[in-house]
Amino acid sequence: MRVIGTGLDATDIPRIERVCSRFGNRFLHRIFTKHEIEYCQKRRNPIPHLAGRFSAKEATMKALGTGHSHGVLWQDIEVVRQGGAPRIKLHAGAAKHAKQLGANDILLTITHSDTLALAQVLLLGP
Repeated sequence: MRVIGTGLDATDIPRIERVCSRFGNRFLHRIFTKHEIEYCQKRRNPIPHLAGRFSAKEATMKALGTGHSHGVLWQDIEVVRQGGAPRIKLHAGAAKHAKQLGANDILLTITHSDTLALAQVLLLGP
């Protein structure tokens, strides 16, 4: 396998907390999928988990080389967790762009401290 793209992002957790307080569900539903919101809201403190997922989405956009353009929307990138490590699941424009690049796997790591969430994404191909 070869690396097609890499992305790294850091998100200020207090900033996500402020945005959630100010915009509430409007922000959540613009950025996150229904399943991501449900997962995070089940946690004792959902904010670090939301920040981690926000970082993962940003890192994925960087790995794809699209940023917030080329038909890739926030909800096209979903962080899923079904036991074990979190994974990236692509939909719509993000999936189309990854296919055009020849990507067939995505590796993700997320970590956070009290104030900072970090995510790194590797986009892999044959």
